[in-house]
Formats: sequence, structure tokens, C-alpha cells
Amino acid sequence: MDSHTYTLPATPKQVAYARSLALRNQTLLPWDVQQDRRSLSAWIEVQARLKPVSEFDRLPSSKQMAFAERLARVKQRAVPEECFRDKGLMSKWIDGNK
Repeated sequence: MDSHTYTLPATPKQVAYARSLALRNQTLLPWDVQQDRRSLSAWIEVQARLKPVSEFDRLPSSKQMAFAERLARVKQRAVPEECFRDKGLMSKWIDGNK
């Protein structure tokens, strides 16, 4: 008996679905994963469970904005406009102005 294992190529439907998941989750679809049906199936399972990345996920929360505005009033400063478009920047501004 041969101990060779044969890999089946991924189906076009699998590849199309995996590409749509990669776009939805804003991640890369590795080339080597696309070459094997089992590997691609496992990759699809993981990606399908992930929550889609949304534009709103990057925005600061209303509580974060209110806190920043209170800090700005106390410090007599303005919150930079770009902080209202990115929660990471807002967090850094808050940390620097506590």
C-alpha cells in the first residue's frame, strides 16, 4: 500500500465564498489555503463565525465622546475633529488629557 495522501483541489464555489468572507472580514485569503479543499473548508468555518467588520466599529462610543467633551471643557481645549472619526485616537486623546 502506498502511504501517499492526495489532496483534492478547492471547488470554484468554495473559493468564491472564501473570497467573499475575506472581503467581509477584511482579511487575506492565503494562497496555500486555496489549493486544498480541506484547508479551505477549515478556513471558511473560522471566518464564517467572525463578526463582520463595520465602519461603525471604528467610531468612538457616545459615552467616550461625552467624556472627551467634558474633559475638553475642564481643560479649556477642543477635541480634535479626527478623534470623532476613530475610537483609537479618541482613547489616546482622553488618556493624554485626564
